[in-house]
Amino acid sequence: MKFQPDRSEGVNLITRHEPGRVWVGAQAFEGGVVVPWKGPVQHWAARAVNDLSPVDFERLLTLKPELVIFGSGSSLVFPSPALLRGLIAARIGVETMDTAAACRTYNVLATEHRAVVAALLPAR
Repeated sequence: MKFQPDRSEGVNLITRHEPGRVWVGAQAFEGGVVVPWKGPVQHWAARAVNDLSPVDFERLLTLKPELVIFGSGSSLVFPSPALLRGLIAARIGVETMDTAAACRTYNVLATEHRAVVAALLPAR
């Protein structure tokens, strides 16, 4: 049985979330946020599903993920398929869940060294 913690050097991990805020490592981010498995965390201007446009999801293409985990806020709200068209056309998987579940799922995939991006709307 292994008793030492796994280390994921260079991988962004979500260490905490609460209404309106997500921590990646020791840094807090307010509002919407895009967390790639590697590289800088980015602010996401959208605060609710109704604020999203196709451009919000298309900009995720530059991160070259194999999977996008979309956190829709405090409750599960699926975005319109039209918003996801660019990701689907690029054969990038998209999973939607509430933001708390998205944070947990993202961490599991990131520690497996998967090319995953969490696109998170703030929970209220």
